[in-house]
This record gives sequence, C-alpha cells and structure tokens, in this order.
Amino acid sequence: MSDFMDKAKDFAGQHDKQVDQGLEKAGEQVDQRTGGKHDKQIDQGVDQAQRRTGEGDQVR
Repeated sequence: MSDFMDKAKDFAGQHDKQVDQGLEKAGEQVDQRTGGKHDKQIDQGVDQAQRRTGEGDQVR
C-alpha cells in the first residue's frame, strides 16, 4: 500500500496544476449539488487539498 501512496504523491507533485484544476472542478460540482449551502466549507477543503498536492494552489 505504501508503494501506491508514494506513486500517488509523486504523480500529484509532478502534475500539480492538473490536480489543482481537478480539485477546483470537483469543488464546483459539490457546490452546485448542495445549492451553495456549504460554499465556504467547500472552498476551504479545496484549498487545503490543493496545498497538500505539491506547490499549492496553482489555479487561482
């Protein structure tokens, strides 16, 4: 299992911009499906996830 996690971390680090864009799109979808009720929490979660994928938030 740790080999898989190492590969996932390497991939995320090498493709930070694409990962950040995917996280942003996922956050937008969740926001739409919840009718914007949890917009602030979703944004915070996306931001935290983006910071953990390498260089950080590349999209905004």
